Amino acid sequence: MTAPLSTEKSRAALRITARVSVQLLLVFAMSAVALWLLGRMWPVVWPLVVGLLLTTLTWPAARFLRRRGWPAALAASVVTVLFLLVAAGVVALIAVPVASQSEELTDGVVEGIERLREWAAGPPLNIGDAQIDRAFDSAVSRAQEGFGSMVGAVVTGVSTVVNGVVTAVLALFLMFFFLKDGPRFLPWLSRQLPGRLATDVPTVCARGWDTLSSFVRCQAAVGLLDAVLIGLGLWILGVPLVLPLAVLTFVSAFVPIIGALFAGFVAVLIALVSNGLTDALIVLAIIVVVQQLEGNVFQPMIQSRGLGLHAAVVLLAVTLGGNLAGIVGSLLAVPVAALIAVVWNYTREQLAVPAGEPGPGGPETDEPDSGGAVPS
Repeated sequence: MTAPLSTEKSRAALRITARVSVQLLLVFAMSAVALWLLGRMWPVVWPLVVGLLLTTLTWPAARFLRRRGWPAALAASVVTVLFLLVAAGVVALIAVPVASQSEELTDGVVEGIERLREWAAGPPLNIGDAQIDRAFDSAVSRAQEGFGSMVGAVVTGVSTVVNGVVTAVLALFLMFFFLKDGPRFLPWLSRQLPGRLATDVPTVCARGWDTLSSFVRCQAAVGLLDAVLIGLGLWILGVPLVLPLAVLTFVSAFVPIIGALFAGFVAVLIALVSNGLTDALIVLAIIVVVQQLEGNVFQPMIQSRGLGLHAAVVLLAVTLGGNLAGIVGSLLAVPVAALIAVVWNYTREQLAVPAGEPGPGGPETDEPDSGGAVPS
């Protein structure tokens, strides 16, 4: 016969559930307020984030110069100028090939569409010309319906470009100041905070900086290897736009999993419309082999200390970030998830029971607690 429920224990469990629910609601409310404030301050936060990401890439060079006796301002200035020169050279290397081969690529796309149409009309699909024409007409009508929104996007694109230039300029200035005065920030922050916060906040910031630096440098190194190997394969096959595709592969490496799929899809598509199906399949094989080497050889060798995130968490974070904030969300999803993990792990360390002390249930025993109400 089933024993009756204890009224005292049931009421205690309900009180605990209600208290925890209220606390969770308060946490969610504060999180919503923080996200709202972040959105309102985004024009300032976004350049700050970009500046931090750029600083993680350029700090090793600045630190090398400072250790050689260079003044902080001079080292930061030299590294910033060198970064600008490298960035300008990369942009020039991308723009020139794209401009010179754009007409060839357009003709290749038209030819590729015609080949796909002929292939779809034959076995095993046997799609008739009437069906293809209906699908084409439907696509054209949808494009015409969206023409107004496209015009609006072009108009707003001017302001987007202006905002992008302003963001880039602010990020560069912030990068310079981070390189110059970064090591003095944590001691200054510790002096501004009271009590235990003077230790906890700088410690979390230092760990977060180490995690962010590890992520950015690892992804940059892996992306560079991917870009070199895939670029060599495309060059050997004679695929056009090799340099832009290699740069796209490098940039896409900062969006784990999804970025590699996107860059590979673009490379295979261009190989298909320019060189044919055989070369496209070869490019696909090269990308698969390089991605396998990246996941099993390059990344474990380069990243000595991982982010502590499971691959499923990375995929979900990238998907959620892309849905919430588009490309920017996809780029920032994994670093944000890693920083959240840093805060969570530090909180667990501070809340953990020290070794040798009994847990919240009293001294450890082999026998389960057989009596007493649930503490309220």
